[in-house]
Amino acid sequence: MIPPLVAELLDCKEVGLVIVTLNVPETLALPDDARVLLIQNESPKGFGANHNAAFRHIENDPRLHFFCPINPDVHLSGNPFPTLLATMDSLGAGLGVPLVLSGKGQMEDSLRRFPTPWMLLSKAVGGPDGRYHAQPGQAAFFPEWAAGMFMLFKNDTFARLKGFDEAFFLYYEDVDICVRAWKQKIRIVACPKVSIIHEAQRDSRRKFRYLYWHITSMMRFFYKHGGRLPNIPSADLRGKS
Repeated sequence: MIPPLVAELLDCKEVGLVIVTLNVPETLALPDDARVLLIQNESPKGFGANHNAAFRHIENDPRLHFFCPINPDVHLSGNPFPTLLATMDSLGAGLGVPLVLSGKGQMEDSLRRFPTPWMLLSKAVGGPDGRYHAQPGQAAFFPEWAAGMFMLFKNDTFARLKGFDEAFFLYYEDVDICVRAWKQKIRIVACPKVSIIHEAQRDSRRKFRYLYWHITSMMRFFYKHGGRLPNIPSADLRGKS
């Protein structure tokens, strides 16, 4: 999955550096390009720790102005960066995200309202689950949080937020950073005029270790933010459904 994604990113003229982190030993046939930096971990790190480490390689480079954590199971359907960056600039956002489609072209639930115990209970019994029902091509809007498979930060925004909270090994670090962004009056914008393809693994539904990480991260999130979620002005939630 990774070499094709790297090649797609290198085709985007806005991309100045592609950082590939190998969390476990692996041999990859990456493109021979000076814009590719390979990091090989001596021991596995969590989602947030890996991306924070990658950011430290670029945060003081004056040529690079944005930072985009991307999952390895993502594919680009065209260049998303010009539209995302223009939308972020025009709406004063520090974080921009596209729509996320499955490999079959179906809309994924990547844009959501902040989770609460009641919302999770509703989801468990087949009720509303907090997702935004955005459609391709609709106007940009400001969701409460966006899933972490593709998040386009302005560098100064990611630095101001001090990156991801590394106490979350896997899962909920994306919700956490969005909560912290809104608390600091940093806008998050979703741009349905662009999309990416995500070949989701859904490991937490099949493997006990991932399910354990999912549950413990959820508990950590509620302990950290429970009852203290930011109040987002209704004007910032255009497109809410």
